[in-house]
Amino acid sequence: MHKYVYLFSEGNGSMRELLGGKGANLAEMTNLGMPVPQGFTISTEACTKYYEDGRSINAEIQAQTYEALAKIEALNGKKFGDVKNPLLVSVRSGSRASMPGMMDTILNLGMNDAVAAGLTAGNPAPAFARFVYDSYRRFIQMFSDVVMELSKKTFEVIIDELKEERGIKDDIDLTADDMKKLVVLFKAHYKKEKGADFPDNPADQLMEAIKAVFRSWDNPRANVYRRMNNIPYSWGTAVNVQPMVFGNLNENSGTGVAFTRDPATGEKALFGEYLINAQGEDVVAGIRTPNKISKLQEDMPGVYAQFVDIANRLESHYRDMQDMEFTIENGKLYMLQTRNGKRTAAAALQIACDLVDEGVINEKEAVMRVEPNQLDALLHPQFDTAALKAAEVVGKGLAASPGAACGRVVFTAEDAKQWNANGEKVVLVRLETSPEDIEGMAAAQGILTVRGGMTSHAAVVARGMGTCCVSGCGEITVNEEAKQFTLAGKTYKEGDWISINGSTGNIYGCVIKTTEASISGNFDRFMQWADSFRTLKVRTNADTPHDTAQAVSFGAEGIGLCRTEHMFFEASRIKAMREMIVAKTVEARKAALAKILPYQQGDFEAMYKELQGRPMTVRYLDPPLHEFLPTREEDIVELAKELNITTDELKDVISSLHEFNPMMGHRGCRLAVTYPEIAEMQTTAVINAAINVNRAHPDYAVEPEIMIPLVGEVKELKFVKDIVVATADKLIADAGVTMSYKVGTMIEIPRAALTADEIAKEAEFFSFGTNDLTQMTFGFSRDDAGKFLDAYYDRKIYESDPFAHLDETGVGRLVKMAVELGKATRPDIKLGICGEHGGDPASVEFCHNVGLNYVSCSPFRVPIARLAAAQAAIKAN
Repeated sequence: MHKYVYLFSEGNGSMRELLGGKGANLAEMTNLGMPVPQGFTISTEACTKYYEDGRSINAEIQAQTYEALAKIEALNGKKFGDVKNPLLVSVRSGSRASMPGMMDTILNLGMNDAVAAGLTAGNPAPAFARFVYDSYRRFIQMFSDVVMELSKKTFEVIIDELKEERGIKDDIDLTADDMKKLVVLFKAHYKKEKGADFPDNPADQLMEAIKAVFRSWDNPRANVYRRMNNIPYSWGTAVNVQPMVFGNLNENSGTGVAFTRDPATGEKALFGEYLINAQGEDVVAGIRTPNKISKLQEDMPGVYAQFVDIANRLESHYRDMQDMEFTIENGKLYMLQTRNGKRTAAAALQIACDLVDEGVINEKEAVMRVEPNQLDALLHPQFDTAALKAAEVVGKGLAASPGAACGRVVFTAEDAKQWNANGEKVVLVRLETSPEDIEGMAAAQGILTVRGGMTSHAAVVARGMGTCCVSGCGEITVNEEAKQFTLAGKTYKEGDWISINGSTGNIYGCVIKTTEASISGNFDRFMQWADSFRTLKVRTNADTPHDTAQAVSFGAEGIGLCRTEHMFFEASRIKAMREMIVAKTVEARKAALAKILPYQQGDFEAMYKELQGRPMTVRYLDPPLHEFLPTREEDIVELAKELNITTDELKDVISSLHEFNPMMGHRGCRLAVTYPEIAEMQTTAVINAAINVNRAHPDYAVEPEIMIPLVGEVKELKFVKDIVVATADKLIADAGVTMSYKVGTMIEIPRAALTADEIAKEAEFFSFGTNDLTQMTFGFSRDDAGKFLDAYYDRKIYESDPFAHLDETGVGRLVKMAVELGKATRPDIKLGICGEHGGDPASVEFCHNVGLNYVSCSPFRVPIARLAAAQAAIKAN
């Protein structure tokens, strides 16, 4: 018989794949002798089996579950479903990768009318009766929401109506009779919505709850989170069933969340929050504002001392900052979870450096501890100091996730996505965020919530994403339906500008100028460690001296892609470009190109100077020519006048350039085959720029790298290369200098990858243009694929966006093939990647493993690629 269910005492911390993170850590804490309510874990294999069996739990898994339940009944001296001495349980998910707020939890399971009545019969005190019915109404609410998909908010409305009727503000002020009334109202609401009575058989409740956790692995928010974090669908989730301990029993009980170090700054000090007389969801949901963990020393000194000792033991055992959940029942401490804590980028670096200094871990381990994508948060703008001083603070919340955000107010995740897609910067304002808001949170510059503490959903998820967040600003009155909120006597409507500071919690009712991020200290030290382990070089994609300087300051070792067409779009240059396009003779085209030449050469000189001898790969003109011409009637009329031709003549040119599929049309090297003079002009600009910079700075020893795009046939590469070589050699000879240069190509057409051995006879380097290679391999347009890819994700055909994460199975196979074929022809061929994948950590690891020399990515992703390359090298050894 296959084992699907494990008691906590049967597992350990190394069994993550089978027991999930939460289950493995509960087992590990049990082995360490910590006060953990003893339960059991239903494995991730059971989740896989559930889906294989058409979303049903087979008899074997059910039998093992009931067998484990009997064992924990014996351990706890209570019986599941018993009226006088009932065992109530919590049912929680736990995948092997931490997915905060993404999966679902049910507390107080096993409760029904008879159990509630039996409990209160044994202890009729009003405070105990309040606890029993508070636990019961919470169970109905959670079970209805998680298992039966009846919105939690509809129950919150019923609570708010009762509080209003009773003239009270907080849930804690509701009496035992109020709680009983809520149970009746909740069950009536359930029956009205579902057309059936609320399920009261504890065994049914348990199986339905386990199914719901398995189902939640496939809910939309879990799928989005997995896609964002590259977590495979095949992993599945485990289910943890644990006897309840009650933080809402009385005033000598409570619940909390704490970190062994500050997750925002990394400071070595216990950081967290707790609530007296509450259950765990209250702290995270932010319905009441919690106390700081230090106050527990006053409230319950013995419990606090025990908790500090456990926290220290856990950190030294796991050798990392821990995020812990605990409950106190009638003065007794219980540990419900520990995991490596989510942290901001600044905290991640601080903790990594501190743990090295404390002798806990070595530099190699420290490099593996920081998520490459997290570094993004350190590199983004902060508020300009002078502008910040002049701005008026209109409110203050908790500084939940650092950074600066300025944007237009939106009130729903859908609106945040929509506005962001339209190019607007937004700040998402919510009463409190929930896991359904994940896509809107990802689209927003910042998140502002009315409720919630430092460990609320909004805070945890924002910190993980590196998004600025201010939570728990209770001064705000928000009306989500009217799409407005009021703060400090002023009403802000959808579309109004606000600014928030996630490092201080301050809120400003205006636009505040931002300044570039500055990085030093821990960052430089940590990145030096990373650089010492990596073998893959990291270049940048840059088209301007400003971007080049930015990338070099972030550690770029050259430019892997300079898109020359971006230089043609500037107002001063576009006219000459358009003259070239409408020219009817070679002479007229050359005359127009001669006007562009000085601009192009000037740009290259400026970039070579910024690079100070680092290499630069210049890609020749790539887009189809129609992109340089207008489409609106009034612009066409105006341009015809400028070019001194009739409107009809210009329209004829535009119409002649029209293509049904321009991405596969007259572009890339095909332009240079048709109009060799374009390649001549660009070669002149590159070579002259290099000669001039070498004269001024002999120590730079610039060696141009000229890249011919969109090659699919070696003969077309040879044709363009011959033009480049003839032009370059003449310029170098005329200048009386010696200078070497390289001519290579982009591998972005599948045929180029398939014939890379032939192409390498002419190409001295390959750069994989994985944006186009992905597009042509999959046969869909990256501009249009977004319209249908969601359906592919929902149906598990694709698990992630192939334009964001390199498709190793198909596109990756072409890259690997081209690498092997290219090296067979030319063993010293230089190999790089310059698509967006160059800054994606998983893709960087692939590039390391297939033997590329470098990756190239946008300037702000350079540190991410440097760290990803280091981690790839460490993993490979």
